[in-house]
Amino acid sequence: MPNYRRAFVANGCWFFTHNLLDRRQTLLVDHIDALRQAFEETQKKYPFDIAAIVVLPDHLHAIWTLPPDDADFSTRWRLIKTRFTKSLPRREWRSAVRKARGECGIWQRRFWEHLIRDDADYARHVEYCYFNPIKHGHARRTQDWPHSSFHRDVRHGLFPLDWAGEVAPSGAFGERGP
Repeated sequence: MPNYRRAFVANGCWFFTHNLLDRRQTLLVDHIDALRQAFEETQKKYPFDIAAIVVLPDHLHAIWTLPPDDADFSTRWRLIKTRFTKSLPRREWRSAVRKARGECGIWQRRFWEHLIRDDADYARHVEYCYFNPIKHGHARRTQDWPHSSFHRDVRHGLFPLDWAGEVAPSGAFGERGP
């Protein structure tokens, strides 16, 4: 069994990626209100600050900061994913292993997390979040993708509305195909 090592730093800032198990699905944007509700309910009991987030049809990226003396991002993600999953009609196919473990077939089991090291690392990851809809061909301009904290950051004067301009995506960007 793999030995997954996670950096647990109280009051740390992390970049996360969570994927649907079936990357051809569009559940995250089809049920965006349920996902927002899952975040809100989790934040009430386990506070965290969302520095940046982008939700695409099949995955999401987020940058969080946890409160002082708290490094438990895993519980927060488990609750968000569970709440979101329970809000959906139960129609997904599940393998025998997932059935035996009582797991749903919506999310990939693990997630990617990266502890932000400094201001430059933070800026790169925020920009990665905001450029992601263009990278995946969902929008030609960052401002055109509705499921992003980019719009909040524009209102707060952190980014100009035309940040990144208009881009015609090309190439696979290292992503696996469907």
